[in-house]
Amino acid sequence: MGIYTKTGDEGRTTLMHQAGVSKWDDRIELLGTMDELSAQIGLAKAAAPAVLKGRLSRIQEDLIRMCAGIAEPGNGKYRFGEAELSFLEKAIDETEASFSRPKEFVLYGGCERSARLDVARSVARRAERRFWKVEKVYGADKCAVRYVNRLSDYLYVEARFADEQERVSQEVAREVVRRLEQ
Repeated sequence: MGIYTKTGDEGRTTLMHQAGVSKWDDRIELLGTMDELSAQIGLAKAAAPAVLKGRLSRIQEDLIRMCAGIAEPGNGKYRFGEAELSFLEKAIDETEASFSRPKEFVLYGGCERSARLDVARSVARRAERRFWKVEKVYGADKCAVRYVNRLSDYLYVEARFADEQERVSQEVAREVVRRLEQ
């Protein structure tokens, strides 16, 4: 079978075992955002040191499983639990313990790796918002939604750590506001 089915030409697609789903369905929008998130994580992974690369690969695997759960929410084998949340929380704690993270908003783009991670983080935030919409309409794995929330926190911490490793001075937002007020 070829890659093209031509069903998309009419604005329809298949969602696991459910054919004829509109391409503007909230679940399809969420799956597209999750795909974009995984692609952005892949871009960040391409410029990452070994430990971060390994964690990002694990996260991409989790996102694939999460997408299967979005497409087939009744299938328990795709459900997330405390182990997945613990993985991210441990990674956040380990990363934060290794440097003094700025506690204020910073301007993004201190170095290439942090910029890539911040783009992935912003897509994770959008995915979380869309996930909640899907949860309200169709139901969803709430632990998976919590995972996406933790994921954006993790990506933020790793981005700030990347700036620290590159010894980039992180300009904080209040300094920008102060200059604008002058």
